[in-house]
Amino acid sequence: MRLVGKVALITGAGAGIGREIALRFAAEGARVVVSDIAGEKVSQVVQQITAAGGTAAGIVADVAREDEVNRMVDAAVETYGRLDVLVNNAGVVDRIMPAGEMETELWRRVLTINLDGPFYACRRALGTMVKQGSGVIVNVSSVAGVTGGRGGAAYTASKHGLIGLSKSIAQFYGSKGIRCNVLCPGAVGTGISLGGPPHEEGLQRLMKINELNPRVAAPSEIAEVALFLASDASSFVTGATLVADGGWTVL
Repeated sequence: MRLVGKVALITGAGAGIGREIALRFAAEGARVVVSDIAGEKVSQVVQQITAAGGTAAGIVADVAREDEVNRMVDAAVETYGRLDVLVNNAGVVDRIMPAGEMETELWRRVLTINLDGPFYACRRALGTMVKQGSGVIVNVSSVAGVTGGRGGAAYTASKHGLIGLSKSIAQFYGSKGIRCNVLCPGAVGTGISLGGPPHEEGLQRLMKINELNPRVAAPSEIAEVALFLASDASSFVTGATLVADGGWTVL
């Protein structure tokens, strides 16, 4: 019960890594705010948490829209009276498109969702966290944020940018009791990693990418890392980039 008394807001929590983070945090005693653009998925995760005896509320929001992100954060605070943990997990891929072939529309969409959205959420949440004198932000980047060859131009740029944003937040707000870290997953068996619904062919393709550890991670494995960063177990960790990729970036 490492998150008892904590309120956690998780974006992109309707499926994949975000869903597993929401379930894990709730199991650890947190009051969880499940946010996603897909309302049906939000309801399903909330129902799953409450059925297991946890506490959860759902908010449908598009992280690409500043007004909806502000509404999302405000609703979380209004529902539970505080905000202790923010996990910016929502994101999209770019079909591994190189810069010379990248359409402006795709570039803007990926940067807006993957970088602008977390910025909007952090900015809004920091107001509450500063007043509380405490708070934890976990920004989900990717191995594409620490390498140049794990995604297309837009995805790679957005994930590098998210790491820079996180380090800046850690520097400016550490003295106010706020920690901010980055989680960088490698190949994970989710729809975003496969570019669509998980299927055997896609899983086999991802497994071949990492010769050191030829398998993809289960979303629940990444959720365990997020739990560490969100809990007091990482009380002396801020401004860090924690890579969970089975050794992919070592090669």
